[in-house]
Amino acid sequence: MSLAAKRAFDVIVAGSLLALGAPVHVGAALLVLVDDGRPIFYRQRRAGVGGRSFELFKFRTMRAHTIPPSAQGQVDLDHPLVTRSGRFLRRFKIDELPQLLSVLRGDMSLVGPRPALVEQAADYDCDQRRRLAMRPGLTGWAQVNGNVTLDWAERMMLDVWYIDHWSLRLDLVILVKTLGVIFGGERPNPEALERAREHAHRPRRRG
Repeated sequence: MSLAAKRAFDVIVAGSLLALGAPVHVGAALLVLVDDGRPIFYRQRRAGVGGRSFELFKFRTMRAHTIPPSAQGQVDLDHPLVTRSGRFLRRFKIDELPQLLSVLRGDMSLVGPRPALVEQAADYDCDQRRRLAMRPGLTGWAQVNGNVTLDWAERMMLDVWYIDHWSLRLDLVILVKTLGVIFGGERPNPEALERAREHAHRPRRRG
């Protein structure tokens, strides 16, 4: 299945979700405004396909602060900087919805590795840069197989496994599993991790 089909699927689904989900977007914006004031959106430069940077938008879920991302640690629902409304928005992934606009612009895809920090991507080695071979996603294989319950190396392995096994069918599986994560929470998948680990240690052809 070609990447053109993936792009067409992204545009159709993202456009539909933006239109049908307008009341949810408005409600989320009001929730942030009432609970913690402005700004409503959080902006950050992230690395897209090939390492090209773009501006990512989310509904703001953390209090204003000056702590750099590298010093924040793993941001989960119990993180001290996460607001009361932020816990709700993060739990049900509503904070990610503004990224549908990035999907329409072509900076992101519905499914793919989550967009890395620009500084982090700049330090990738040759193998890690394979994670940048496709557009970053609103959700991804790592997100439906443990996400914050996993360490960085495990998420990286899952992302590379996805890059090498991508298909439109796999994207559909990930989107369905994302609904399960939204309503059932994040849990590690030992089988997916083992497959990704075996794939990571498989000799690769060079040249």
